[in-house]
Amino acid sequence: MRFVSLIALPLLVASASPALAKGCIRGAAAGGVAGHYVGKGHAVMGAVAGCVAAHHYYAKQARAQKAARAHQ
Repeated sequence: MRFVSLIALPLLVASASPALAKGCIRGAAAGGVAGHYVGKGHAVMGAVAGCVAAHHYYAKQARAQKAARAHQ
């Protein structure tokens, strides 16, 4: 059950905003590789954490660009 929830979170984030899905995919790839090198079973957790972190970064960047356009 826990594995299903770990898979569902990145899919939910990716489907919520297609423009930010690229960040999730990039973060998941980087996190998965990093988790793989940490040890057995950590690749999935690394992928989920990377997806969440990259999604947050790109969402923050998009809000900043939107605010900059609003002030012009």
